[in-house]
Amino acid sequence: MFHVKQKSVKSNNINKMEKNNQLLMDNLRCIPDFPQKGINFRDVTTLFKSAECLQEMLNELYEIYKDKGITKIVGIESRGFVMASALAVKLGAGVVLCRKPGKLPAATVQESYTKEYGTDTIEIHKDAIDENDVVLLHDDLLATGGTMKAAYNLVKKFNPKNIYVNFIIEIRDEGLHGRDIFDKETEITTLIDV
Repeated sequence: MFHVKQKSVKSNNINKMEKNNQLLMDNLRCIPDFPQKGINFRDVTTLFKSAECLQEMLNELYEIYKDKGITKIVGIESRGFVMASALAVKLGAGVVLCRKPGKLPAATVQESYTKEYGTDTIEIHKDAIDENDVVLLHDDLLATGGTMKAAYNLVKKFNPKNIYVNFIIEIRDEGLHGRDIFDKETEITTLIDV
């Protein structure tokens, strides 16, 4: 197993990680200076277009979460929907969409958060999660962590039994420490650490 896993029980400090999966690393596209100069964009669409990479990510995610009792997987708009849906099928869990305002048709609960260029808001349906659920939040990458922290706070409003957080990629090589904005007891896992 080559997944990167860090359980942040007492500290969000960076622990020694297991080796990244070479298949995923070899297929991850990096685009320099996108969306602005100085950013090295990690493009997960190259992982999604490969059946072999999709299967590998699904297998790794399943191994991490198969014994956690997950009942709902919240996919963060929009790249988070891909693996959230695939893993939900394999775990026998439901999928909840976390979207920008105006995209969901029924009554919603919202959470606003500050980004480097202003504020943003995300929402999920009011009836999507209840107190009996064990929730996994999933998105493609952890950089600054703002969107996922907002999603985490949003899901906490439903008072589920437990909340786990997962990303395909965690970016640290550009001085980013998105993990640090989460509570120390939040269990965060990633498949790729760059």
